[in-house]
Amino acid sequence: MRTHVVDHPLVAHKLTVLRDEGTDSPTFRRLADELVTLLAYEATRDVRVEPMDIRTPVTTTTGVRLSSPKPLVVPILRAGLGMLDGMTRLLPTAEVGFLGMVRDEGTLLASTYATRLPDDLAGRQCYVLDPMLATGGTLAAAVRLLADRGAGPVTCIALLAAPEGITRMQHELDGITGRDGSPLDVRVVVAALDERLNEQGYIVPGLGDAGDRLYGTVS
Repeated sequence: MRTHVVDHPLVAHKLTVLRDEGTDSPTFRRLADELVTLLAYEATRDVRVEPMDIRTPVTTTTGVRLSSPKPLVVPILRAGLGMLDGMTRLLPTAEVGFLGMVRDEGTLLASTYATRLPDDLAGRQCYVLDPMLATGGTLAAAVRLLADRGAGPVTCIALLAAPEGITRMQHELDGITGRDGSPLDVRVVVAALDERLNEQGYIVPGLGDAGDRLYGTVS
């Protein structure tokens, strides 16, 4: 598994405002959307393309277009939905699947409660969206599910990550293979790697509960 922390002043600026507890939900949503587009630029550096012949107003030339099958963007409900527009703005032709996962706050283990994905993902590049890579359990489970359906490679995009989460993902995904038995290429792209997790499994210094800050607290 490869981890890439995006080092860019605009990323750092927007992330700073997201961390501020005084930032309201509408501003948080807008900045998260903008930040995801910046992260998506780095995350799609290896997106597959194929040659395409076109005619310009001057002459003919050869460019590129996204290859088939189309990339699949998979937000993890509910907080991952706040990243979807920022990602599809950069990949408007991508298809979108949905994965509902919830973390047990006692055991910190993730379980799946809903899926809306193709059964066969053979050859599909997948981009998984989840704002917080905290314990790493949710994203590791998501990658395994996609791998079981033949996906590859898989890129996970998060706003923040904790070292413990990165380590757990590396451990749980060590040796993971695609449906054809070849090693699965897994990449994690984040805006920042924070200090640690606290006793409740939250990232420190973090930005709080991303879902609550995006959509408000729903009881």
